[in-house]
Amino acid sequence: MKTATLRAERLRSHRLSAPARTVTDAASHMLAVQSQDFTAGRWVLASRTRGEPPLRAVDRAFARGDLVRAWTMRGTLHIIPARDLRWVLSVTAARQRQQAAGRRRDLGIDASMVAAVVAAAVPRLRDGGLTRAEMFEVFAGIGIDPAGQRGIHLLSELTLDGLICQGQVVARDGVSREQRFVLVEQHISEHAAPDDPLAELFVRYIDGHGPAGVADFAWWSGLTLGQAREARDHAAARVVEVDEGVFVGVARPRRSSSAPAVLALGAFDEYYISYADRTDVCAPEHLALVGPGKNGMVRATLVADGRVIGCWTHASASLGSPPELFESVPDSRPVDDEAVRAALARFTRFLDV
Repeated sequence: MKTATLRAERLRSHRLSAPARTVTDAASHMLAVQSQDFTAGRWVLASRTRGEPPLRAVDRAFARGDLVRAWTMRGTLHIIPARDLRWVLSVTAARQRQQAAGRRRDLGIDASMVAAVVAAAVPRLRDGGLTRAEMFEVFAGIGIDPAGQRGIHLLSELTLDGLICQGQVVARDGVSREQRFVLVEQHISEHAAPDDPLAELFVRYIDGHGPAGVADFAWWSGLTLGQAREARDHAAARVVEVDEGVFVGVARPRRSSSAPAVLALGAFDEYYISYADRTDVCAPEHLALVGPGKNGMVRATLVADGRVIGCWTHASASLGSPPELFESVPDSRPVDDEAVRAALARFTRFLDV
């Protein structure tokens, strides 16, 4: 597949050139979007939805219980449709525990500590949930120091157990970046139950990210290559192989004639981060400028015709500061400055709470 065709098809799969009808439709199509930066994660969904939904529209989806945030894969927070959380964790939780086992031993986290946390936290969570700070107060109250990432690892363990997730957004002046931890049994009323969860994970990844292959899926899901190959084999009848080892979904979203050519994508956006090889959308000489850096950060990007042409920050966009455009981008047209400004302006309108 030619690289230009691959980028055009990925823009389509990502709903960037074929936006979804609603925020929840975008979330369902993407399945899980990386969201340790909560503002950026919400922008991922809004940027894939028709009609420029504002931040408060995404937050209402959390308030309704349509969306939750959880450690769904790679030990990283993702936004996911609430109904899909349980079955996704049935595939990914064991691998996440395996990858975190050494660090949790170093922190002294064992079954007895987790049981003590559950006994102390569950009664408190039944009354509308708790913020992270309040959860840490519960831990400290039973003699467990949440410092040194112990608290975060305990929250993750309770999530992998299927006990908690992050639900409604805490009301704040301006942009809130905080959610309440809630009990899954109280907060999520409907759980999807695919016949083959491993195959379903592969299909949903390809639907929202294709053209892509097994190595890409393994990176995104955090599963081993062996598990990824098994998922591909189970899903063979539900995806289309368009090139050797490269797959797209059976049903392709319809492109919009009004989709912008230049996009301001947030930090950790799936269009960049969710592949083993990112050089199809970003020139090799620019990868280090985007990330992941030594601190794990992945910068917000400007994308023109599917190609990363520069970086920007959420703060600078709000202030009207110019982005950092790369001096030379292979296979790209001259930068349309007005289109860049329009892309950044769309983000600032999104934040207009």
